[in-house]
Amino acid sequence: MSIRYEVEGAVATITLDRPDALNALTVELKVALREAVERAAGDDAVRAVVLTGAGRAFCVGQDLREHADSLAAGDTDLDTVREHYNPIVRALTGLPKPVVAAVNGMAAGAGASLAFACDFRLAADSAGFLMAFARVGLGPDTGASWTLQRLVGYGRAAAMLMLAEPVSAPQALEMGLVNAVVPADELAAAAAELAGRLAAGPTVAYAGIKRALAAAAHTDLAAALEVEADVQAECGRTADHRNATEAFLAKQTPAFTGR
Repeated sequence: MSIRYEVEGAVATITLDRPDALNALTVELKVALREAVERAAGDDAVRAVVLTGAGRAFCVGQDLREHADSLAAGDTDLDTVREHYNPIVRALTGLPKPVVAAVNGMAAGAGASLAFACDFRLAADSAGFLMAFARVGLGPDTGASWTLQRLVGYGRAAAMLMLAEPVSAPQALEMGLVNAVVPADELAAAAAELAGRLAAGPTVAYAGIKRALAAAAHTDLAAALEVEADVQAECGRTADHRNATEAFLAKQTPAFTGR
C-alpha cells in the first residue's frame, strides 16, 4: 500500500508511504490519499488529522517517471490535475476537522502544496520546501497559487514559484510558512501533541473557523459577516458551546465532545 492510515485516540495519521521514491505521487498514491482524507472526514470518532511522509522526505511531488510515460502517451493536458490533485486539495481544505502537516523532510512541488493545504505545518529542522514547477516548465498546481500567497504574501510566493529556490525550515518559519520548527527526532511527538490538543477541542467550532476563513478569502465584508453569522448560529446550537459557557461561569475547565 502507498498510504498508511492509523487511528490513535481521536487522531488519524495519514502517512505517504513510498520512502524509496521519496513519496513521489503516482496515480495510485493520489487516489489512496484522497480516499484516506475522505475516510477521516466520514469517521465521527476522528477529530483531528496528521499528514506526514515515511522516510527522509515528506513528498517530492509528482512521480516524474510516471509523468513522462503519460506525456509519451499523449496526455499533454495533464489531466491528473483535475482528476486527482484538485479533489485532494478540496478534500483537505474542506475537511471539517483540523489537519496538521508534519513535514519530516523535503516537500517539493505538489508535495509542498499538500502541506500548504493543511491548517497547521510543523517542520523538522532538516526539512525544506521547493516550489519546483518552473524547473520543469510548469505553473503551480495542487492549490499553491491560492494557498502560498495567503501564507507568505504575493511577493514571496511569486519568488518561490518563479525562482524555484529551496527554502529551509528556519527560513520557512521566518516567512510564516510553518507554525513551528522542531528537531527531527521530536517531530512525530510534536505533531501528535498538537493534533491531540485539537482533537480534544470544539470540533464544530473548528470546522466553522475553517469555513469562515475560506469564505472571507474571496468575498467582501458583507458576505463574510453573513458567513460568520451562519457559523455562530450552528456553533451556538452545540452541546460544546452550552457546556463551555456553563464551565466558564462556574470557573471550571470545559470538556469538549465535538458535538
